Order: sequence, then C-alpha cells, then structure tokens
Amino acid sequence: MSFNALDLSILLPAFAAGLLVTATHVPLGMQVLARGIVFIDLAIAQIAGCGVILADRFGFPAQGFAVQVAAFLAALAGALLLTWSEKVWPDVQEAVIGVVFVLGATASLLLLASNPHGSEHLRDLLVGQILWADPAHLGWTAAVYAVVLAGWFGFRERLGRVGFYVLFALTVTASVQLVGLYLVFATLIVPPLATRRMARWRLPAAWIVGVAGYIAGLVLSTAFDLPSGAVIVWALAVCALAWYPLTKAAPTRAMHD
Repeated sequence: MSFNALDLSILLPAFAAGLLVTATHVPLGMQVLARGIVFIDLAIAQIAGCGVILADRFGFPAQGFAVQVAAFLAALAGALLLTWSEKVWPDVQEAVIGVVFVLGATASLLLLASNPHGSEHLRDLLVGQILWADPAHLGWTAAVYAVVLAGWFGFRERLGRVGFYVLFALTVTASVQLVGLYLVFATLIVPPLATRRMARWRLPAAWIVGVAGYIAGLVLSTAFDLPSGAVIVWALAVCALAWYPLTKAAPTRAMHD
C-alpha cells in the first residue's frame, strides 16, 4: 500500500467524472427503484455499448461524434423497445429487460469476435477507464448531464414513460463510455437503495453516499494499484451498508426532496 502513488492530476479528473455520474444517476436511480425495473440500466447500457462497438467496427474514431450518435441511437432504440414492452407485457417487464440485456451482451461478443483487441474493448465497456478520464470528454459529458438534470427537475411530472426512457438513454450513453457498465449500474442503484427508508432529504443523502464511495474507491484503488472501477463498486456498497443503519424506517415516496 502506498499513498505516495496518489497523483492529483489523475485523481481530480476521475473524481470529477464520479461527481458527474453521481449527480445524474442517483435521481434517475430512485425512479428506477420506484418503477421496479432495476435492471433497465444494465440493458440500455449494454445496448449503448453495442452502438460504440459497431461504430468502432466501421472505423469511426473513438470518442468521435459518430460514435456518440451511434451509441445514443442504439440506447434510444432499446429504451423505446422497453417502453413498448412495458405497455404490452407489464407483468413480465423485468424478464423482458433481462432478455434484452443478454441479447445486447452476446451481440457485443459477436461484434468483437474477429477483433484482436476484443477482450480489451469488452473490459473497457464493463469496468471503464475512469482514472484516465479526458477533460475534454468530461466537458461535453457535463453539458449532456446538464440537459438531463434540467429536463428531470424541470419537467419530471410531464415527461411520462417515453420521456423518462429518452432521458435515461441519453444519460447512459454518456456514462457507459465514461465509467463503464458496472459503475453505471452501481451508481444508479446502490445510493438510492441505501436511502430508501428516508422520508426526508433522501436525495442529498444518496448523493453523499455516492460521492463518498467514489472518493474511497479512487483513493484505495490508486494506493493498492487495483482496478478503479471494481474498487469503486465495492466502496459504494460498503458506504451504503454503513449508511443504511443510520436511517429510520419510514414510508418512502417515489421521488422527493
């Protein structure tokens, strides 16, 4: 273990990425829990990843505009498909989401089958490269997230099912390329789950849990030279477990504070 390895020039952009993801994913995650569609983020993130891989296969530059469009269109198609399935098969929606996730995951494997760097691409898709967050990438991601947060807090009651899925697809498209699929899921679900018994100030508390998890995970992963994405997932879980006993059992509204 060596805290001398901590390099602020690397940690600060990574922490900024964590703040951005936490800011947007926690409120959306509360809605996901309220709707009972916990694995929707995994499915849509996986489909967005397929869009990234497909664009890469056609030779478009990584992080380029074409890749972002391909990822968003793929995620949007998946989101609209799940919107339709929620209307047609509401009693088996979670099962449909699971099938969509498996199809997306196996499609990624098929697209990468002939790629000599396929395992690296798949690893980046799953665990991300948060320690190497590019400030320029953070800039446009922050702009996308600002639109998402403005839409969510300004028009949440009028968005409806389709509006929610569109915002969700836009958010996940940016996030999966920034921090990877595992962190997208953990940030969406773990902080809201830790605060689900809170009747007041739930959103700020969930944000605190998320931020604490990212700080602890980044510091520990750097000090022990471990994969940052995986360590942050565990740090989020530990912070959630530490917070949960402090909350009082109380009825939880779908969204508040």
